[in-house]
Parts: sequence; C-alpha cells; structure tokens
Amino acid sequence: MAIDPLHKRLLDNLSTGVIVFDQELRLTYINLAGEGMLAISGRQIYKSWIGDIFLGAIKDIEDIQNARNSHHSFTRRKAELTLLQGRTICVDYTITPLVDLEDAQVLMEIQTINYAERISKEEALVNTHETTRELVRGLAHEIKNPLGGIRGAAQLLARELPEGELTDYTSVIIEEADRLHNLVDRLVGTRKPPQLKPINIHEVLERVRSLIAVEVMDKDIHIERNYDPSIPEVMADAEQLIQAVLNIVRNAMQALESPNVRHSAGRIELTTRVLRNITIGTVFHRLAARMEVIDNGPGIPEDLIGSIFYPMISGRAEGTGLGLSIAHSIINQHKGMIECDSKPGHTRFAIYIPVAPTTRGKRIQTEAQDQSS
Repeated sequence: MAIDPLHKRLLDNLSTGVIVFDQELRLTYINLAGEGMLAISGRQIYKSWIGDIFLGAIKDIEDIQNARNSHHSFTRRKAELTLLQGRTICVDYTITPLVDLEDAQVLMEIQTINYAERISKEEALVNTHETTRELVRGLAHEIKNPLGGIRGAAQLLARELPEGELTDYTSVIIEEADRLHNLVDRLVGTRKPPQLKPINIHEVLERVRSLIAVEVMDKDIHIERNYDPSIPEVMADAEQLIQAVLNIVRNAMQALESPNVRHSAGRIELTTRVLRNITIGTVFHRLAARMEVIDNGPGIPEDLIGSIFYPMISGRAEGTGLGLSIAHSIINQHKGMIECDSKPGHTRFAIYIPVAPTTRGKRIQTEAQDQSS
C-alpha cells in the first residue's frame, strides 16, 4: 500500500495502531504505534498473513473475513491477541473494510485498553510510594537514635566485662544492632539524585547479566538475550540503573529456585525494544527505550501482584521486600516506569526509560546521514 510522505507522517504520529491488510488478509501497511504494540518491525511482517501475526486468533480472523465480505465494520472490546513472541496483549480493535478501493483492503485500528488504566495506576503508585517513603524515613530516624545508644552501651559494657562467655552476649547485641541499622538504611534507600549521562542500556544489561551468570553458574538457569541494537542512548545514572535491573533479575533467579517450579530448566530473558509515541506517567514521549526481564518461574501470587512495589512486601519468607521498592524508586527518579504482568510460567517486568530529545536528535541525524550515503 503506497502512502505519500505527509500521510505517513500523520499516521506515524498517532498513538493508535493502524494496520492494513489486502484481500488475502496479508499485511501491506503498519504505522509506528502498531509496530510498538506488536513489538516487531513492519519490514519483518510485510505481506505476512494475519494468522501468522496474531497466533491462534481463529475466531477473530473469521469475523474479519465476514466483515470484509459483507462490507460492514465492527469493533471488538477486550480482545486477547497472542503475538509472535508468545506474549498476549489485551486490546480494543475496529475493523473497517475499504470497499471503495479496487483491491478491497481491510483497515484494522488497535488501541490497548490498559492505556488510561496504566496511567492512573502509575500515578497512584507513585503518590503512595512517596507517602510511604516519607513515613519510613521518619520512622527510620526514630529507630536509629535508640539503636545507636544500644550499640554504644553494649560496646562500653564489653570493655568492663572479663574475657569469656559474657562478651559473647555483647557481641550479639552489637552485631544485631548493626544488622538493624543496615536494614533501616536499605529501607530508606538512597536520596541521592541520579547523575544523568548518555548511556547505552545494553551495557547496563550486560553488566547485570555478567553478575547473575556467576550466581547461576552451578544452577540449571539459562540467561537469554534479545536486544534491539537500534536503541539510542538514554539519559540515566548507569550505577543506579544497574542496581534497579539487578534487583529485578535477582528476583527472577530466586523465583526459579522456588520449590514451586515444575520444570527442570529455568530461563531468564533480557529483551530491549525502542517504542514510539508512548505516555509514561502523564508525559507523552516520542521515543522511549523498553527493557524487559522475563522468566518462566511459578509467577507472582494474585494477592501480591498489586503491591509488589511497596516496601516490605515479599512473596518469600526470607525476603525483605525492598528490592522491587528500590527499583521502582530509581526508575521513577529517571522519569520512567515499571510494569509487571505475571502468570504461572511467565512473569514479565518491563522498564520504560524516555529517550532525551538531545539523544533522539543525534539518532535522527545519524539515520539521515546513513540514508544520504
């Protein structure tokens, strides 16, 4: 389907996915929003049959064929479409037969139904997280003061006691006071603002992968990579971003070691994609980078999925419930967002980081140079 540059630019600036199929329901056009929703390049799926794009969508395909033959439009709400990567998206879509064209093409408009819900949920999470963190900081201050007194008194008492078993008790008091002090520090988290510099997110993921690879060396857990090399640099604090991703990947590793795992081979997949025309929080961004951590573990219990980013919430008896809370705080300081969806055998954490206008400008300039050469 030939589209002039002006109309292509207009279609690519829509937040709604637009897909056009020919008479045989083979894809002839997809805009940038559609590529982002399907997480694939239009060039890769050009002329692909609809059944090879949306897997197992037999009923949807029959309805589309009927609409094309009867020349009637229809809209389906909350349709679940399975993509090539095996991921399922829940969308509203509208089918419009283009009967006035010679080749009777079919127009499909797609919009994710969780768009407004996601914005509202993220705003509520940020507000609650900030309120909780201020409460925790105040509580931590009240805990640290008597804790320092207890530790100091134990040290003075140890000096007065003769060598022997009694000093063992004071050592326990000092060690436990230090442990509680460290726990409170972790609970409060860092208040240091991120030092933003242009970084390559793949360097962050590779650093995390190398750290986790050492920990899973003697375990049947495999780390896979699925990177998009076209992603431009983002403005971020590399060390803080490494900490956030490491917390998420380490959670995935620990989930795969759970006794509830019913398979022998654990898998953690690190995926990156570039997204266009995306809203993070309440801010619209032309370009953003998405990092995904996917594992085939037992999944997150339904009663925890809505609160996993809050402090002290953990699905493990030995967990502190701080890893995801710290990760959420770091990503939020980067003006980004974390999403999570989980079911048995498939848990996905997605991190969205906006691409700064300066970085985006460099990428556009590079693409222009490549096209001219």
